[in-house]
Amino acid sequence: MAVPKRRTSVTKKNKRRAHDALTSPALIRCPQCGEPRLRHRACPSCGVYRGRKVTEARGE
Repeated sequence: MAVPKRRTSVTKKNKRRAHDALTSPALIRCPQCGEPRLRHRACPSCGVYRGRKVTEARGE
């Protein structure tokens, strides 16, 4: 079994982990009601997607 000859330095470890940060979800405003929603999904507050009513809103 292969065993590392030298231990991984802190710099090398941190460079490898440079892309592991979490990103916030991309929110856009619903053109119908103005509430923030995720892209390519029906609006949870009004139930509209691409100008059509596709689901019942949560409050109705």
